[in-house]
Amino acid sequence: MTRLCAKFAAAFPLWILLGGLAAWWRPQDWVWFARWIELGLAIIMLGMGLTLRVRDFAEIAKQPGIVALGVAAQFGIMPTTGWLVAKALNLPAELALGLILVACCPGGTASNVICYLARANVALSVLLTMVSTFAAIVLTPLLTKFLAGKVLPVDAWALFRSMLTVVLLPLIVGLAVNTLVGRMKNPERFRRGVDALGPVVSVAVIVLIVSCVVGLNRDRIVAAGPILFVAVFALHAIGFGVGYGVMALLGRDEAMRRTVSVEVGMQNSGLGASLAKTHFAEFALAPVPAAISAVFHSIIGSLLAVSWRRSVPKDADGENGA
Repeated sequence: MTRLCAKFAAAFPLWILLGGLAAWWRPQDWVWFARWIELGLAIIMLGMGLTLRVRDFAEIAKQPGIVALGVAAQFGIMPTTGWLVAKALNLPAELALGLILVACCPGGTASNVICYLARANVALSVLLTMVSTFAAIVLTPLLTKFLAGKVLPVDAWALFRSMLTVVLLPLIVGLAVNTLVGRMKNPERFRRGVDALGPVVSVAVIVLIVSCVVGLNRDRIVAAGPILFVAVFALHAIGFGVGYGVMALLGRDEAMRRTVSVEVGMQNSGLGASLAKTHFAEFALAPVPAAISAVFHSIIGSLLAVSWRRSVPKDADGENGA
């Protein structure tokens, strides 16, 4: 069962692609999920919280420099890239807002799967995803307001409140439940179930979110034209490349280069779509870049993982999970 769940989660890019194509072909079969997007995202965050333990936060204290570097890369490279791409391509205001918003989101949980496949440092990937998600509660609203506020009005306080309810609260509940389970006689059985089913639920919900957004906005995607796809592809391709390059320039080992590259290049597109739909409903195109983002970052990440998997980093420390 565990192996089957792992294989299902590892095929994340395929499910995203198939879901997007299905929604494009029959949008009416997917738009029903619109009212459940925020709940679905909260379930994903709850699942992440269920994998956390208090001792995980102690790990941050053991390597604060590496974690800080990874999170700084996440919230430095991607938001800047999103703004530059939007300006360089002269995107319409609504698309620019959506692109910048998804660029300001934290790393997605799918990055952990890609890091596993890429023979990167999975433990570090999970740590960076966790810390960037917590940091995003404050940074995503602030960065979006700073970078996109001149394009269209952005209510940073409303975004912050949404991050508290959709991200922070489920994470804390999950952490609390996991802590209580740890006091039981046999907590490992519960945790093995969460570790196996958590990624499956996350993948399923993200596919539903992305497919719903594609279905709701198919005609708008057509109207936006190729420039939308060029912009989103450029955002993620640059993110992956610059993330790797910065770590190389800083002399970090190959495993960390791959890990930060994936963490920077892969965003929590589900969060971006949810925030855009909730807070920028009057801007019809704002959620669209997030939906396209999920497809592109999954494909790019998977291709890199296949390429990297052919060679084990000489400096791998045994934590890459390969």
